Amino acid sequence: MAERVFTERELQAYNGERGQPAYIAYNGVVYDVTDCPKWRTGLHEQLHYAGADLTRSLRKAPHMEEVFTRPCVKQVGVLVG
Repeated sequence: MAERVFTERELQAYNGERGQPAYIAYNGVVYDVTDCPKWRTGLHEQLHYAGADLTRSLRKAPHMEEVFTRPCVKQVGVLVG
């Protein structure tokens, strides 16, 4: 199956609000974080919103890229543009 391609505008629709899934992007990859407890509301730690490219923000986060290997995180596509 081919990976889904998202623009930043398309990604914004997946903000975890009103029944929408919560997607984030990091380093050009789009992840579904809907099932992750800390993303249930579409807002993580009062700092990061779903539906956004978090590449710059996560460079300053206290955790490393291993968060993308957690069972609740699923790769769903790529971010272009």
